[in-house]
Amino acid sequence: MTRLHRYQLLALIGLFGPFAAGRASAAAPPRMAVIVGASAPQLALDRDTLRNIYLKKIFVDKEGHRLIPVNLPPETPLREAFTQMLVRMPENRLQDYWDRAYFQGVSPPYVLGSQQAVVRFVASTPGAIGYVSICFLTPEVHVALWLPLPAGSGASTDACPESPEH
Repeated sequence: MTRLHRYQLLALIGLFGPFAAGRASAAAPPRMAVIVGASAPQLALDRDTLRNIYLKKIFVDKEGHRLIPVNLPPETPLREAFTQMLVRMPENRLQDYWDRAYFQGVSPPYVLGSQQAVVRFVASTPGAIGYVSICFLTPEVHVALWLPLPAGSGASTDACPESPEH
C-alpha cells in the first residue's frame, strides 16, 4: 500500500469511523413502536389521535373500521412508560377516568399478558392497535407511530430477549 493510499484510508477511517462505531451508542433514544396489522389500512396516527383511541374517545377510523386498542399489564415498565408518555395522567386519575367511563358503557382497552401476545393479537385482529419494544416487531405488523421512551421510565429496549418468542 502506498503512502498516499494509507493517508486516504486513515482519512476515511477518521471521517467515517466515528460514525460507524458510534451508530449504536449515539443512536436515537430508545423508542417503542405503536403497531397495527400489516394488512390493516394505513392509519394516520399522531399522539393526540392515539391518546383519544386509548381513552376510547375515538372508536372507528375515518373509513368506519372499528379500532381496538390493547394494553400490557399495568405493572409492566413499557405500559407505565406508554401511559406516562401518551395519556399524561397518574395511575389513580386514569383509574377514576375508567370508573366513570365504565358507568357510561365504555370499558378500558383489553389487557394482554405479554408483548408477544400483543403482536399476535394485533397481527390477527382487524382494527387492533398495540405497542411493543422494537425487538418484538415482526413482518405481520406495521409500525403506525414511534414513541420515545421517557427517561428513567424503566422501560428499555435493552431488556429485549435475545430471541423473542413469536
